[in-house]
Amino acid sequence: MTFKELNISSPVLRALEDKQYAVPTPIQEQAIPIATKGIDVLGLAQTGTGKTAAFAIPIIDQLKDRKFPKGSFRPIRSLILTPTRELALQIEESFLDYGKYTDLRYTVIFGGVNQNPQVRQLKRGTDILVATPGRLLDLIGQGFIHLDQVEIFVLDEADRMLDMGFIHDMKKIFPMLPKQKQTMLFSATMPKEINEISNTLQKNPVRVEVAPESSVVDTIDQFLCCVEKPEKIDLLVNLLHKDTRDRILIFSRTKHGADKIARTLNKKNIGCEAIHGNKSQNARQTALNNFKSGKTRIIVATDIAARGIDVPDLGMVINYDMPDVAETYVHRIGRTGRAGKDGQAITFCAKEDRQMLKDIEKLIGSKINKLNFNY
Repeated sequence: MTFKELNISSPVLRALEDKQYAVPTPIQEQAIPIATKGIDVLGLAQTGTGKTAAFAIPIIDQLKDRKFPKGSFRPIRSLILTPTRELALQIEESFLDYGKYTDLRYTVIFGGVNQNPQVRQLKRGTDILVATPGRLLDLIGQGFIHLDQVEIFVLDEADRMLDMGFIHDMKKIFPMLPKQKQTMLFSATMPKEINEISNTLQKNPVRVEVAPESSVVDTIDQFLCCVEKPEKIDLLVNLLHKDTRDRILIFSRTKHGADKIARTLNKKNIGCEAIHGNKSQNARQTALNNFKSGKTRIIVATDIAARGIDVPDLGMVINYDMPDVAETYVHRIGRTGRAGKDGQAITFCAKEDRQMLKDIEKLIGSKINKLNFNY
């Protein structure tokens, strides 16, 4: 299927052709025809599947034809709520690309910078606002933003919002939106809190889903260490002392666990940093930059915080904690063994993890080799 077959309007189609985008991704193919009709969408897809276009194109398509008299103020007609500055800027780029042949106005706002340039843009009027929760609430409180004319609302990376502690901010924002609107909610996972938010905000949403990968590339050697919780940290220390490869990513199930692992390793003179939702955006970005540049050899991360890690020569992934769902295992270890390079994945498995191990081995279609390691 091509974008032309999705019945996208000619201004957007021209913009896509300029970027040489001819074929939609699976999430775009499913979501765009539904969303352009004004129907609520519940999208389940990992980062990197093309979901920004899945909501940006329908928004542009629906808003582009409304003409405003010259000199009249443009109200905010679409709000995209996203957890981080980086995602907000990426979304703005997409709107600039796909909406280049329309006269729609886009504004992006986020914290950590002077608000005055953002306020000046808002005062000129904007059709589409991309915002992080904290700065949005700040500017609403100061009277610079009104959401009473929003027609299309997008909640992007909803599970990451929860992980970063934005649930209270979101609950303040939702009642400010009109009851009659289109709502698109995108999330990589579907915990019960996201299901509750969907039930609150959406009316008969159509669920579109991109199945996570189930195959593991041949360049990744997978190993299993049967180890009980009290011995995990000693095993990890020994593994890291013996392995000198450049970069290692360690997965922890919880934010508290990631901090605890990092503290212990640093005490053992194994330099590392932790990244998770409780860290400030600047702290996370600094840690990622240090990891990518090689200044930091080891990162301990939760699943959601690790989404920003894309390092071509990542040598090893260690699953200190088993994931909550089997598909996440494939996503985790897929950070290594990229671009034809060899990679290694080591998974710690305690007695209570045995059912998850069975689920993982069923998903990938093979047994994981046991690694005998003296510690």
